[in-house]
Amino acid sequence: MIKELTIEHLRHHDQQRVFLRFENDGEASALVRNQLNGKWSATQCAWHIPYEEKVFEKVCEVFYKYQVRVFMKNTYEGKQEPVRKESVSRPGIALPDLSEEARLKVGEFNTWLKWRRYSDNTINSYTEALKLFLRFYHHKALSDINNEDLIRYNTDYILANKFSASFQNQVINAVKLFFKIIEFKTLHPELIYRPKSPKLLPNVLSKEEVKQILDSPRNLKHKAMLSLIYSCGLRCGELLRLNLQDVDSKRGVLIIKQSKGRKDRIAPLSQKIVALLRDYYVAFKPGRYLFEGQQKGMMYDERSLQNVLKQAIKKAGIYKPVSLHWLRHSYATHLLENGTDLRYIQEILGHSSSKTTEIYTHVSTKSIQNVTSPFDYL
Repeated sequence: MIKELTIEHLRHHDQQRVFLRFENDGEASALVRNQLNGKWSATQCAWHIPYEEKVFEKVCEVFYKYQVRVFMKNTYEGKQEPVRKESVSRPGIALPDLSEEARLKVGEFNTWLKWRRYSDNTINSYTEALKLFLRFYHHKALSDINNEDLIRYNTDYILANKFSASFQNQVINAVKLFFKIIEFKTLHPELIYRPKSPKLLPNVLSKEEVKQILDSPRNLKHKAMLSLIYSCGLRCGELLRLNLQDVDSKRGVLIIKQSKGRKDRIAPLSQKIVALLRDYYVAFKPGRYLFEGQQKGMMYDERSLQNVLKQAIKKAGIYKPVSLHWLRHSYATHLLENGTDLRYIQEILGHSSSKTTEIYTHVSTKSIQNVTSPFDYL
């Protein structure tokens, strides 16, 4: 099942429709088609449903038990605002609005996070998690909330409604930081047993599958974007924020500035990708960003890039729920299989801890293919 879904309100064939954008997933598509009367748009490469009152709540109801993170995209301002599934009212867990005191304090907390240059995703997730907690205790003054209240919230709300372990950790982190910074009070979340994080392996494509995907786009810009993500192990946002001067062809490196964790790093550029980027530059003449949208000087849209990948995997005949991050995982794994030292891979990917990089040793087939199954001797 998908982990994220974006809701977007658009006009389609002179009708108001709500588009649901998510990774290719048969189970999710069936839910949209059967329970939301969804229709597929070939031009938008997305499912769409009728626009009606409380349509967002209706979508969240359908995906409730799957713990899908639901986002609402502000089409007019070009922003994507997270709407946590947990914040949507539904029978049995409806919560009252924030008190005026809580609303002002959440605003102060949000401003503090921005001053400390937290990422937009962290600010949004912390703020939404905190709002839920304070709505649960709307009847109490903030100064009266204590450790027992945090324990009760965890038991009576998070666990009772079977919310995800990641959401539980998110709430604990947000509430602890809020009371420390805004209320000058220390809560002790260690009294709550932290849930164990699931140990998931990264999704990796074979070299043949990657080649099929990268060879699929006819559009030179689309081919260059997907190729650069794989050839340098980039995150989607890192690619879209690249400027022209970040490509240092003479030194053979790509400069990735202020990526995750506010860190700069460099990644090696192959001569093959340099030649492709030169052809792309001659054809498209980008201005500010390396990859721009239809409007000159504006960053290429993330959703459009995801659609580029969807079209590429469809044309390549690959029936896997491939995302852009799969290309980054595949790059790291293929480096490891080619004999690249794990320390270099850590630096190229921008991982703070070597433990994060070591996960690729569990999906590399270089050593495990040398193991002979006892089945072969039967």
